[in-house]
Amino acid sequence: MQVAVSPAGFLGAWGADLQDLLAKQPDHAWRLLQVQSIGLDAGQGIVQTGGEAWANATGTTLTLGRHPFGRVTLYWYQGEKGLWFATRWRWLTPLVTPEIDPLAVYGYACFSYVPTPWTPYKSIRAIEAGWQYTWEAGKLTSQKASPVLADWHEQADPLADEAIAVQELRDLLEEAVARQTCDLHQKTVGILLSGGLDSSTIAVLLKRAGLKVRAYTLDFGSYGISEMAYAQKVAQHLQIPLVKVECSPRRVKQSLSAATKALDLPYGDGVCIPLWLLYQTARQECEVLFNGEGGDQLFAGWTNKPLIAAYVYQNQPVSFVDQYLQTFHRLWGYGPAVFAPSFWQQVKHWYPGDCLQDALAGKGSFLARLRRATLMLKGAQNIHPRATNLALALGLRLRSPFCDEHLAKWAFTVKAELFLRGACEKYILKRAVEPWLPAEVVWREKRGMGVPLTQWCLGPLWRDLGQWLNPKRLEAEGIWRPDLAARVAFGGLGSELRKRRIGEILWLLLAWQCWRSQLGEIRQGNSWWHPFVLPYEFWRRTGLYRCWRDSI
Repeated sequence: MQVAVSPAGFLGAWGADLQDLLAKQPDHAWRLLQVQSIGLDAGQGIVQTGGEAWANATGTTLTLGRHPFGRVTLYWYQGEKGLWFATRWRWLTPLVTPEIDPLAVYGYACFSYVPTPWTPYKSIRAIEAGWQYTWEAGKLTSQKASPVLADWHEQADPLADEAIAVQELRDLLEEAVARQTCDLHQKTVGILLSGGLDSSTIAVLLKRAGLKVRAYTLDFGSYGISEMAYAQKVAQHLQIPLVKVECSPRRVKQSLSAATKALDLPYGDGVCIPLWLLYQTARQECEVLFNGEGGDQLFAGWTNKPLIAAYVYQNQPVSFVDQYLQTFHRLWGYGPAVFAPSFWQQVKHWYPGDCLQDALAGKGSFLARLRRATLMLKGAQNIHPRATNLALALGLRLRSPFCDEHLAKWAFTVKAELFLRGACEKYILKRAVEPWLPAEVVWREKRGMGVPLTQWCLGPLWRDLGQWLNPKRLEAEGIWRPDLAARVAFGGLGSELRKRRIGEILWLLLAWQCWRSQLGEIRQGNSWWHPFVLPYEFWRRTGLYRCWRDSI
């Protein structure tokens, strides 16, 4: 096994010459890697990224694996000369023919990320979080789930005593932070502080651990509903400095290209660019950055409530898989209205719910099954890898104390009613941290990170959409319907599409186009016959959009 490593990850070759790949690497990508060869050329050895992803070669056997939380990605490609693997997808692309996988695109449209084991190119595949692949004599012989995943099921005779559960959780939280800070000594660390329960919990735990803490929060200016007041309240309570990071449409446009490249794969969530801006500011003052990611998935956050209500009150029988698909709020169910007819013919027989089966096969209460699914899907396939990739590209070490094996295992030994008490989500976590934080922070209603995508897209980014999602470009690409962006903006996909979802879907499409352009795959073409040439408010006030729609 030949391997090259850097702070950004590793790439290697097994039964092949690594130099074949290095010679094909574009200069800009290779400068990022900063290659240092390590002595594994004899065909034996192990390389890993802090236990998050690993490659292990012994004799004629190679094993590639990832940790269940999915913070570090791992990809592989097998050619005639052997097998190559890397923690960055783009490091393998020089080896393959750039043929887009239709199922990967369809999955992205449904989930806002490409579901594993697919990747955007047909010939490159991803190792699923929590799985190991083993090759013997050059052939893939087995795929095996991590024993950790076996703990992510509701255990028999779950803990129901609230007082005991509260004390155990407090101890586990402090131990999780202690494990992730034992090497930091007196270093200054950063915390991404939204003012929500999860990030506030990590902030107070870092402070209790005796670390010097600096907090960073987003300032959306006049857009959206500001959560900054809660971040300020937490920072004042803990007596830590709070840095406000401007997240304006101007800065978003300036950062779009660099952040897209750092993400490696396309991620269609609007939070990606704001995170990039936070990281850029934080890296000027600290090397290690903490976040509160994982709390919603582990403790049954607010996003579970609509699904639980649908499960309890539904009038018509709907499968659990279909219910969960709907929680992504993207383009599932709109297929013929979204994709070009020839593209739709390639994917229409594939059911996106197939990607969810393993994660949804949990045991126990409905809420426990939801928590397992969200950990394995929205956490391990989306939230954690995108956050890690952004941080690695900037040289930051990102740590997520809620991604702790002991804490996660314990969470599935607790009775479901301690997570959702009436309409109060994450009840047990709130009870555990209420002595440490202001009551108005602990017990306030959860809103989520309110990135004002619809306001941006229908306002200052409107003309930019006319370039990225230009009908001529979409037509040339052959994936999306040429008028898709305009139809989304004006509610043309259906009356049930809420205004907030309009911005999310437009951003999903924009992120895909920007990612394609990074690879040099956007086909040139520009049409001036589309609504984006005039302000959105003009069309809304005059009602003339119907005239444009009827003319195409």
